[in-house]
Amino acid sequence: MARKCVISGKGPMVGNNVSHANNKTKRRFLPNLRTVRVTLEDGTTTKIRISAKELRTLKKNS
Repeated sequence: MARKCVISGKGPMVGNNVSHANNKTKRRFLPNLRTVRVTLEDGTTTKIRISAKELRTLKKNS
């Protein structure tokens, strides 16, 4: 399963680990994903993977 938010589409980003000696090696920044049960309009429930930021936004707006 892809590490991607269903709502925002946020996925992994790429950057560098920088040591004290300023050596740079590649690393990945993964999104903070949570599995949440969501009730749809027809009454069924579905599990979706959503980022923590989008979860806060949904709770704020609902």
